[in-house]
Amino acid sequence: MKKYLPVLRKCPLFRHIAEEDLLRMLDCLGARIAAFDKKYTILAEGRPAKYIGILLSGSAQLSRVDYYGNRSILSKAEPADIFGEAFACAEVASLPVTVIADEPCEVMFIDSMHILHTCANGCGFHQQLIFNLMKDLAEKNLALHQKIQITSQRSTRDKLMTYLQLQAQKADSSTFSIPLDRQELADYLKVDRSGLSAEISKLRREGVLESHRKTFTLL
Repeated sequence: MKKYLPVLRKCPLFRHIAEEDLLRMLDCLGARIAAFDKKYTILAEGRPAKYIGILLSGSAQLSRVDYYGNRSILSKAEPADIFGEAFACAEVASLPVTVIADEPCEVMFIDSMHILHTCANGCGFHQQLIFNLMKDLAEKNLALHQKIQITSQRSTRDKLMTYLQLQAQKADSSTFSIPLDRQELADYLKVDRSGLSAEISKLRREGVLESHRKTFTLL
């Protein structure tokens, strides 16, 4: 576990918890680590929503596939990010999303019940852990509202520009990189990839933006 401490210190779940307490906490929580190859399913839709995942290395995507096979990307996880916490804490019967490895990655799993219910040892850091979890859930809820703001726009152009403007605000710069490639961006915005590419080309011709792969500049 010690080799993962640099990543775990950045994880919002362990915010304001002393490093000397962290290893003891992980043992108390029964944390386990698993490795996954690229494109491997980390958590599958329909499986019991029991565990909170923490990405230790690599990257992963949270997505949902509808009845007709259309994929919608909900979010992308990078090292130190948490996923699955909302469903585990809500005690839903089964996961409504799938988490897939974008590249080889390592994931720490913690049974949510070990966090929500204090242990017999009366660990002093447990209240901080619960507070951190609630704060993370609130931030994820804000991110969900942001995605609704994006996808509720009527046209591909409006969806794209709303997304890019929010990314520019997040980066505090008119030039920024996004975590999604073209297909992933189309899935996130819920638009056709060819239509998205055509709209980006049109915006470049109009002098609204410049782009190269995942890097954009709003002019």
